[in-house]
Amino acid sequence: MQKVASLADLPVDRGLRVEVGGEQILLVRDGDAVRAYSAICPHAGGPLEEGAVCNGRIVCPWHKGAFRVSDGSLVEPPALDGLSRYPVRLDGGDIYVEPKAEPQPQARSHADSRTFVIAGAGAAGGTAAAALRGFGFGGRILLIGREPGMPFDRTSLSKFVVAGEMKPEETPLLRPDDYYTKHKIERIEAEVARFDVTRRELTLADNRTIAFDCALIAPGGEAKTPEIPGVDKAGVHVLRSREDAAAILGDLRPGARAIILGSSFIGLEVASCLRAQKASVTVISPEEIPFARQFGEEIGRSIRSLHEANGVVFEAPAKAAKLEGEARISELVLEDGRRLAADLVVVGVGVRPATRFVVGAELTKDKGLPVDATLRLAEGIYVAGDAAAFPLGPEGKPIRIEHWRVAQQQARIAAANMMGGNRPYEDTPFFWTYHYGKNFEYLGHADTWDDEVVRGDIAKQQFVALFLQGERLAAVVACERQRLTSALVERMRAPLMRDEALRMVEDRRFA
Repeated sequence: MQKVASLADLPVDRGLRVEVGGEQILLVRDGDAVRAYSAICPHAGGPLEEGAVCNGRIVCPWHKGAFRVSDGSLVEPPALDGLSRYPVRLDGGDIYVEPKAEPQPQARSHADSRTFVIAGAGAAGGTAAAALRGFGFGGRILLIGREPGMPFDRTSLSKFVVAGEMKPEETPLLRPDDYYTKHKIERIEAEVARFDVTRRELTLADNRTIAFDCALIAPGGEAKTPEIPGVDKAGVHVLRSREDAAAILGDLRPGARAIILGSSFIGLEVASCLRAQKASVTVISPEEIPFARQFGEEIGRSIRSLHEANGVVFEAPAKAAKLEGEARISELVLEDGRRLAADLVVVGVGVRPATRFVVGAELTKDKGLPVDATLRLAEGIYVAGDAAAFPLGPEGKPIRIEHWRVAQQQARIAAANMMGGNRPYEDTPFFWTYHYGKNFEYLGHADTWDDEVVRGDIAKQQFVALFLQGERLAAVVACERQRLTSALVERMRAPLMRDEALRMVEDRRFA
């Protein structure tokens, strides 16, 4: 073993990175003991020492994956694996580490004759399949979805692929291709035509009927398209798949005139990407201020200004009346009669839950599937991701949240409950949006708020904003405060009041 640090060097609220024999290792306190783990988050390589240690969890600064301090095991996605462990010894005040990782513990699989079906092979479906095996389910798992290939990181499409930083085929998979074969997860590339909740039957588009003992409905969303003439012309795109991203890239050239319909998160992330590709970009939106409903007007104005400073033109408020062209799109006509030349159009007006194949269940007004706190729709049937209308907050108001990480959080909970658990969704919703190198993070959820407290400079994209309902912290928006948000995302699992939240914001340890 090699001496790497002194106990006095090790803070209680975050890890300390050391290098031992070429290995990057994270030291963390665990009561009177010290633990040693891999210092890199297995999801996307986030530096764990820049995150936080809170409530017995190590929280990644980038995407808030969380790991148990006591053993490094996975607690929260988007990581799907725990941390590698290293032997460590505390001798007086000195910390010694062996640079050879210990064997990873393997889940014990128990023989099981049941068949579990997962309808949807996106973030939630892929995560649920992996979680079932990780939790020790030894029965048959069918992962069904019409999109070709294995589940992948869809967030990369609008953040990196369209920017040309990553090829569509390089979009990271949730698991390597051979994982599914190795773990006996049957991937069926087919459309689910009908899922009858009452009769407990699943029928594919080719009329095959599949029997199951337990099921997860995780279909994700489908891109909305406005009902205007010409929206089906060549050169008009949505962005949900690698094929969509490839089609957008195929229409790009330096100076291409691109129009974004809608100022959604996807729409403006694509705008940022297209500017990186030297395209001319105009955003058409009925809302003057993007993200005002989620982030408030001041932050929304700042993000619009950031886009304008990078050359994006906003026609907002404005609406498109029609798209014109012969073989393909060449002009967009606004409702006020103005014409805008266009070489391509990307529609970014949001998504709707892809629940049309579900029968025998009452849908919510926005086509979601109402579930209880354990994500249960009916006996032996669960829902996760965009389609799940689940209770959240003190009042338990049913809500859908279309966030990639929330879909993964819910998938792990649903998987545990499919195996007989009764765990409710009590996690903190989290998502991030990326524009011109600036990462904006959103924690919690607030449709409305009574007060907003800001620390930092919103105009410079260096701030944290607290949204309060009464004295309770309901949501946080932050930019360039990742250590703080790593602590807040964990602390917000229980009610967090104004005074404590402000103390955390102003605590220099989280700077």
